[in-house]
Amino acid sequence: MSLQERLDQIKEGAKARIPGPLYEVMAKATADLVAAGLAARAVKVGDRMPAFTLPGVSGRRVASDALLARGPLVVSFYRGRW
Repeated sequence: MSLQERLDQIKEGAKARIPGPLYEVMAKATADLVAAGLAARAVKVGDRMPAFTLPGVSGRRVASDALLARGPLVVSFYRGRW
């Protein structure tokens, strides 16, 4: 199964798990972002991300360039309220 197929499967599963009105709010928010042009400006597969610095687990700031110097770097984005 390709990554796109798996993502499509997850998306379909979300439709079944998330109550209709809430799913519609999420779908509209996504559509609004696409309409605003943000999706077109997003980093694509194979693009090089801009350098960034974020707090690490220990609270110290970690630079992406420093991590890349040690090997490949995977960045994952989570949407939600914590």
